[in-house]
Amino acid sequence: MEISAFQQLMRDQYGEADKTRGLSATIAWLTEELGELSQAVRKGTTEEQTHEMGDVLAWLASLANQMDVDLEEAAARFANGCPKCSQTPCVCS
Repeated sequence: MEISAFQQLMRDQYGEADKTRGLSATIAWLTEELGELSQAVRKGTTEEQTHEMGDVLAWLASLANQMDVDLEEAAARFANGCPKCSQTPCVCS
């Protein structure tokens, strides 16, 4: 799935709830999901890790939608190599 399609899917499914919840609560949920991902990386199965990565991605898309940030545009800064050194792989020290 393309990033823009996923972001639109999250907007369609959760856009109204996101507006009602607001930025502060969305950040809190995203942070909580990052904690769950951290735990899954340390102690979880591949299935649990995949589940938590999906949750983090969904909450990031919800946040981006509330802030009118295009995630494809945000990701594009990495398209031509490292944003700092412009190399692939990165050679920054």
